[in-house]
Amino acid sequence: MKKIFKRILLKLSGEGLMGQHPFGIDESVLDTITDSIKQVHSSGIQICIVIGGGNFYRGVNNTNKNVSRPIADQAGMIATVINALFLKSALNSKGINSEILSGLSIPQVAETYSYREAKKLLDQGFVVIFAGGTGNPYFTTDTGATLRALETECDALFKATQVDGVYNCDPKKNPDAVRYQEISYDDVIAKELKVMDMTAISMARENKLPIVIFKQSDVNSLTNVLKKKGNYTVIK
Repeated sequence: MKKIFKRILLKLSGEGLMGQHPFGIDESVLDTITDSIKQVHSSGIQICIVIGGGNFYRGVNNTNKNVSRPIADQAGMIATVINALFLKSALNSKGINSEILSGLSIPQVAETYSYREAKKLLDQGFVVIFAGGTGNPYFTTDTGATLRALETECDALFKATQVDGVYNCDPKKNPDAVRYQEISYDDVIAKELKVMDMTAISMARENKLPIVIFKQSDVNSLTNVLKKKGNYTVIK
């Protein structure tokens, strides 16, 4: 693994932390995810993380006549900070030095983001968790993850989802859905595949950042994908 990737960004879903709960964080899921991160970190790969906030609040889903999109997005960004705090605590409990860099200025809770500080921490062996989105409304965590991966010069972006790759249609609704082993950025955009938002895909395409979509199912999921084992899809 170390020979292929020096530094990666892992994009985690907030909803993925819920497990079987209707909201919040399932401790067993958090334990599995942190063990998975520890495996990769111990192999010598530098790892930074962006985590969504959908297990608490999703701005785009909660915009209505009483709550404007900017306000809803700010609440969603705060939800990502909550998840980052739990993730950092879990990683630290397992002996992994980690730090949160937030796109929102919350100095009592986390350091404010700068790409220079992020790269310095990564080189010092820290797992860096990016929270608070970009600090701006109208940007999803997918776009924020792509931006942070580019700023910190990651070799690839790995997105953990509830399915094992990119399909031509929703595999949860259509048992005949076909999974792509590899697909181009242009095809994702042309086919309007809902794996990531189009801004994130376009940004990755312009900067030739590979995106790997895989299913976070157990402690070995990310390690297996890094070793090119199991099912996943590469977008490039």
